[in-house]
Amino acid sequence: MLQLYDKLIELPLFIGISTDELSDIVEQTKFGFHKLAVDRPLVSTDDKCTQLFFLMSGTLRVVSYADNYRYRIEEELSAPAVIQPEHLFGLQQRYTKDFIAHTDCSLLSLDKAEVLRLLDSYLIFRLNLLNSISMQAQRMSRIPWRQQSSDIRQQFVNFLRLRCLTQAGCKVLRIRMEELAKELHQSRLNVSRMLNALQNEGLLTMSRGIIIVPQLETLRG
Repeated sequence: MLQLYDKLIELPLFIGISTDELSDIVEQTKFGFHKLAVDRPLVSTDDKCTQLFFLMSGTLRVVSYADNYRYRIEEELSAPAVIQPEHLFGLQQRYTKDFIAHTDCSLLSLDKAEVLRLLDSYLIFRLNLLNSISMQAQRMSRIPWRQQSSDIRQQFVNFLRLRCLTQAGCKVLRIRMEELAKELHQSRLNVSRMLNALQNEGLLTMSRGIIIVPQLETLRG
């Protein structure tokens, strides 16, 4: 129980909850406990989201696909983390990404009934979830109003950042040069020149159909 208590206080949805309330949660809540070996899937795109998963230790590989499946982005999500809590409720109650164990992982889960009980019983838990969903909605609502850059490098940086779950760490973009040129509304030659310039600066590496950005936070337009 003490180990579970120590883990919960690291999770975003439990931050700020009092010691007594957290003890009650540990004693009264039906948590699921899960272990994932390397390369084992947790959930896949379009799976129904019927429970909250909390990544307690380890790292997950996250794969996001374009609607036409012509390109995808792979990144890593490290503990502690909550897996797409915004999809537990609302219009689309399905996961929108693949989550696969990159290392051995330990996870907790809460089914929707337990989440609803916690939301009803604990104000801080309710506020933490609302704040998480609200921040995401506010960020997304600003995207259509941002000034579009005419600089091809900035366009590429924006393309990556808009599609990544986190704004730091290694990102792997699997895309054909022609498809990237189409997405950026640029010629293939200009895209190739831009990527080669970034590679010469040590900001990314390229091979056929694969662009690896070791640290997204260092990539600037």
